[in-house]
Amino acid sequence: MKFSLKLLLWTVIVMAVALGISGFYFVNYVFETSLAREAGQALDENSILCFAFETAALNVPAKYDVLQDSTVEQIAANLESGGQNASRMLRLSDEEKSPLYASDGFETDDELLAQTDAVTKTYRTILLNDHYYIQTGSTVNALDRVLYLETLRDVSEVFNERELGFKVYQRVTIIMLFFGTIIMHLISSWLTKPIRLLTKATKQMAAGDYAYRAKQISDDELGRLTLDFNQMAEALEENINKLEDEIQAREDFVGAFAHELKTPLTAIIGYADMLRSRKLDEEKSFMSANYIYTEGKRLEAMSIRLLDIMVTRHGQVQFQEASAESLFLYIKDMFKTNESMQFEFHYDKATVWAESNMIITVLINLLDNACKASEPGSVVEIGGRKEEDGYRFTVRDHGIGIPEQELQKITEAFYMVDKSRSRSRNGAGLGLSLCTEILSLHGSSLEIESTLGEGTSISFVLPDRRKEEAANEKTDH
Repeated sequence: MKFSLKLLLWTVIVMAVALGISGFYFVNYVFETSLAREAGQALDENSILCFAFETAALNVPAKYDVLQDSTVEQIAANLESGGQNASRMLRLSDEEKSPLYASDGFETDDELLAQTDAVTKTYRTILLNDHYYIQTGSTVNALDRVLYLETLRDVSEVFNERELGFKVYQRVTIIMLFFGTIIMHLISSWLTKPIRLLTKATKQMAAGDYAYRAKQISDDELGRLTLDFNQMAEALEENINKLEDEIQAREDFVGAFAHELKTPLTAIIGYADMLRSRKLDEEKSFMSANYIYTEGKRLEAMSIRLLDIMVTRHGQVQFQEASAESLFLYIKDMFKTNESMQFEFHYDKATVWAESNMIITVLINLLDNACKASEPGSVVEIGGRKEEDGYRFTVRDHGIGIPEQELQKITEAFYMVDKSRSRSRNGAGLGLSLCTEILSLHGSSLEIESTLGEGTSISFVLPDRRKEEAANEKTDH
């Protein structure tokens, strides 16, 4: 069952119960009030009749010392026929509560009479011949006699009014429930509209439309739920896009890796087959062996780079303070045997917080790429300077440069701007990918500026850890 129908059903049930209870209470309250008023009037009438009887008894000629039964009957008959109430019924009983006079139709039992005494007036409501009456009882003192006077007052109209009241209220309740059901159906549909919109949104997303958003139509709790759902959908869409990008990148990585393996292996297998299957002269044998050696070295370099990337991603880094000058001196000493390029070092002395071997690996890869992109004899600049947020390392060459459309891709694994040039120098397109992984662990990233035909500048900043720790402590306090 839909939530809107449940809401409508329970509302109608509550309305029906509430109207039923309130209607019963209201009609019954009016009935009891009217019945109590009639009972009061019946008791007052009984008192009046008692007084009239006693007065009439005093006016009887003093022929007897005791009021005679015949006189009692005569006075009772006069009281029954007298007054404005022609339908008055009464009964008079003697000291032994035996009837002396009773109106026609006064056929009730003696239960009330048995409860009546000299100091107690009694009354009750009875059903007699399809009519409701209030029966009253009291004592009458007349000429040394104690008599018992009972009256019947017809109150059927009060009961008829109660029955009519229930019938009218029943009709009113049915009409109110009918119109209330229609109104509550509209209200429940309006209240549950955000839920229907959310349901539609979940179906759309389940069908693969992750860009679909639920429409927010209110500012209440359901509106807030819609807003939270849309925020969740945005986060989900973002994560799915990231997963799709990662899957695509992984597929590209595998494809590129397979391609990069195929090229050197083809050359190695081809030249090895040539060496084993035929007798070659010394020059051709040397050339074949050289191709095998060169391609083998390229495979070795590629495997080492891949291993470094995996270790960097899953290994734990031990940071420590290191002298920037010592890093530059290590690099300078490593590349001093490379006489085909001119290296210029200029740097500020400072202390950095890093894993020294990893930063050296980054600088070596950047210098290696700079050399591959430059012509022999070109100048490669290596620098470092202190900045407000940390220490910046920069490697600049004056080589072929990188096209602007390629700048976003060069850090991807196996991506090479000039594949033939890179392969000729044992390149595999993994150096910048490794640098990106290492710098990510250090909270840094590569910043690349390049102009085609003029050269490339690649830099990164190692954050000042002391300032970060001081800021964190200040935030904690």
